[in-house]
Amino acid sequence: METMGFLGPQGTHSEAAALWLNRQQAKPARLLPYPDIFSAIQAVTEGETDSALAPVENSLEGAVNITLDTLAQSDELIVARELIWDVHNQLMALCPKEDITTIYSHPQPLAQCRQYLKANFPKARLVSVASTAQAAEMVAQAGEKGNAAAICTTRAGEIYGLKAIAGEIQDSMVNCTRFYELRRRPALTLLETEAGRALIICQIDGQRAGSLCEVLEEFAHRQVNMTRIESRPARTALGVYIFFFDLEVEAGRSRQPLEDAIAAVRARSLWLKDLGRFPVLQTTAPENGR
Repeated sequence: METMGFLGPQGTHSEAAALWLNRQQAKPARLLPYPDIFSAIQAVTEGETDSALAPVENSLEGAVNITLDTLAQSDELIVARELIWDVHNQLMALCPKEDITTIYSHPQPLAQCRQYLKANFPKARLVSVASTAQAAEMVAQAGEKGNAAAICTTRAGEIYGLKAIAGEIQDSMVNCTRFYELRRRPALTLLETEAGRALIICQIDGQRAGSLCEVLEEFAHRQVNMTRIESRPARTALGVYIFFFDLEVEAGRSRQPLEDAIAAVRARSLWLKDLGRFPVLQTTAPENGR
């Protein structure tokens, strides 16, 4: 049986997404929780697991930098699938709402619920922890007199015996997270009848004026749609950056313009990593809030 790592423990949004993705497969994988995103990704690189489901971007808070940085530093990984997952945050506790003085959660949900927290708990201490499930566990361990609450999934609250204080507390109802299912090479591909995305990572000569514009033109004049661009420090010197390009793979269209564009960008780059062509799945199932 194959194995898939995710950001654990049980009850995280990552686990919920992994469970859903697992149900789409003819042969479900055994799910393995890891204490942080880096550990889950490294387990794939080192052959400990067959794949990992790692968050890469949230619609409210932007890129998940640890995932991007780890992909940029690895020569072993490719993207097998992308999952767009609707995020629903709940406030769970053992004590009454008026007694809450401390709120635990992962940094992303804390940021996604910023307006709600300011309006309802302006004096509460906000504590970042490794996952929403860990937040629920800490609240349970503190007990009813701990005056603590967790922003987590309903499933995490149920696992640790918490009760709902408020539901759907995210500042925007259009709150979703993109996940990558990461595997080791060789890269997978799509049939020409299938739509999806391609991901490339490269470093260009940022000291030369117009170098980024030239790269973008390679996509534009071949009519290759770039759906996202992200820059991250190269970690070699101040002001040196690497770029992540998400490119649309259109169903029924020849892949040659896409391949030609990537080849042209490679020629203009100091280095380039091609992480494959992959399908994009999306779900808005009610279970996402669990």
